[in-house]
Amino acid sequence: MTQPPPPPPDQPAQQPGFGAPAGPPQPPVPPAPQPGYGYPAQPPAANPYTQQPPTPTPANPYAQQPGYGYPGGRPSSPTPTPTSAPTPGRNNATLFIVVAAVVVIALIVGGGIWYSKSSDADGKKDDTAGSSTGGAGDTGGKGGGKGSEKVPADPASRVLFQVPLPTANDTTVTAGSWLTDKVYAKTGVARIVGYEPDSGARLWTVPLPGPVCYATGHVSTDGRTAVVFQPKMPPKGSTAGCTQVAAIDLNAGKRLWTKTIKSGDVPINFNNVTVAQQTVAVGGTSGGAAFDLASGTVRWQPKPTDTCYDAGYGGGAELVAVRRCGSGSTAQLHIQTIDPVSGKVDSEYEMTSGIAYASVVSTDPLVVAADVNDSAGDGSGFSDVFSIDNKTGQLRTRISTPGGSYAARCDGIYQLEKCQGVVVGNDRLYLATEAHDGGGGLAKTNEIVAFDLATGKQTGQRADAGDNYTITPLRMDGPNVIAYKDPPYGKGGQIVSIDGGSFSETKLLENPATAAVRAVETAMSPAYGEVLYSQGHLYLSAVYAHAAGSSVSAKEYLVTAFGAGG
Repeated sequence: MTQPPPPPPDQPAQQPGFGAPAGPPQPPVPPAPQPGYGYPAQPPAANPYTQQPPTPTPANPYAQQPGYGYPGGRPSSPTPTPTSAPTPGRNNATLFIVVAAVVVIALIVGGGIWYSKSSDADGKKDDTAGSSTGGAGDTGGKGGGKGSEKVPADPASRVLFQVPLPTANDTTVTAGSWLTDKVYAKTGVARIVGYEPDSGARLWTVPLPGPVCYATGHVSTDGRTAVVFQPKMPPKGSTAGCTQVAAIDLNAGKRLWTKTIKSGDVPINFNNVTVAQQTVAVGGTSGGAAFDLASGTVRWQPKPTDTCYDAGYGGGAELVAVRRCGSGSTAQLHIQTIDPVSGKVDSEYEMTSGIAYASVVSTDPLVVAADVNDSAGDGSGFSDVFSIDNKTGQLRTRISTPGGSYAARCDGIYQLEKCQGVVVGNDRLYLATEAHDGGGGLAKTNEIVAFDLATGKQTGQRADAGDNYTITPLRMDGPNVIAYKDPPYGKGGQIVSIDGGSFSETKLLENPATAAVRAVETAMSPAYGEVLYSQGHLYLSAVYAHAAGSSVSAKEYLVTAFGAGG
């Protein structure tokens, strides 16, 4: 039997949860990404942002299953008592649901975020809108309508504000950044801070007893999100475990609740967190759990009789579980669209045995990426894309995306939504290509290309980065793609909007070509940090802090904000 994957950063080794089989070994760590073409030969020495965390013909889908551990879906009692006896539903081994007698879902229309919200053909609205880089903050959507991003009269930007990088006693995760119409919020060391989006004035601070481990990019329409953090500040070189789950009200600057899930008397560690509608879901090798976003009421949690476990979830418009059953070469992943309140399985797709890990690129439409038989060859976790009907669980199409041709990367092992270089919208997959020779001899460039998620074929649309630029899709804006263009030496980075029909590019922002700005962009481009853009505002932020006294001589920043308008 193979062993569980090694623990992620800032987390101790874990035991497989409640009857869960041991997981397969971790794939090799991919090489650190390089800055844009035209830069000096190597990135700055000892740059903390280069310290990346470990990155790591289907069967017919099952018919609809009942809810987690209950026959017929939702429990008849509002507060059932756990039992060790197997119960029907999700292969007789899923999760214990606790559902409040009345679940109130408050959708504050108009409170919203700067990012556009999509709706499907049935008029069902996405109750979350993304705010993190690399596609994780945007769950796809059907496209259509118009984008919300306005073209500034002058796209030339200036620095609005900068936040110095905090020091820590060790390399510490600072992942997590969010943007609403009221606040830009960013994880620091054992805290989350809200800043006024233009001036950078500190609006509020949410202190935490320990560092954040994981943060979701999804934000509810009423400005709420979730994080997993350590219960205390650990000594140097150790960890206190990623056992605490909390909901954060970004507009009010409050921690709404904090919860732990225990196996006996031992708190369970979680490897990922997401928000779908009004549910917070967390997963890992010990299984998955879910909570009401407003109250923290437990919706479900692992059971001692589980023989499969939810490795993680994708959130946003829908809630999708990546469920692992079996072990070793016979392990199988089940991709399940589930009801965010009851945990009832609405549809299921079984991936081919032997696919060790999968990432959720989008939940609506449902798009999953995997490195099939380690064929990507570059540690990207991205060799094939599966387009799945999330109503029936049937495979629509499978798209080959070899690592040598496409520049997308996904974690898949721990943070199942953490993908870069790929977004979904208009029922299409928008994918960055690997850099290749451009014009003028030594020039390098790349493109964003589109695949039809119904047929799996390229649409023929192509957005060129331009010589010595590389382009990365960030998210959708209605039918349009928002992308970041990593600049060559002597130029500033750009944000562009790519028309979903014509694929013409419109420049929304261009940064100054100064040495100081280039240093920031090198350290916090999409390959190194988090990138948020909305309405002429660009926020670049770091995902790690480190101990004082490192060999880095230049001043370092947690956040640098830019604003268009010169």
